[in-house]
Amino acid sequence: MNIIVIIHKAEKGGYRAEVPALKGCYSHGETLKETKTNIREVIEGYLETVQGNAVITGPDDEIFELSA
Repeated sequence: MNIIVIIHKAEKGGYRAEVPALKGCYSHGETLKETKTNIREVIEGYLETVQGNAVITGPDDEIFELSA
């Protein structure tokens, strides 16, 4: 499963992330790495709520598709 995540530089520093396909799925962080970690956790929680269990299960799973 691929989920598109859009990451923006925040106006007051850091980054903010959104998942257009998942209504209300947003996060933020001070660094790009922290932002990716935070949005991954939000996505996993969202999917657990919707599907009853997490889709992302292994360390090799990737959910980021970024374009510049």
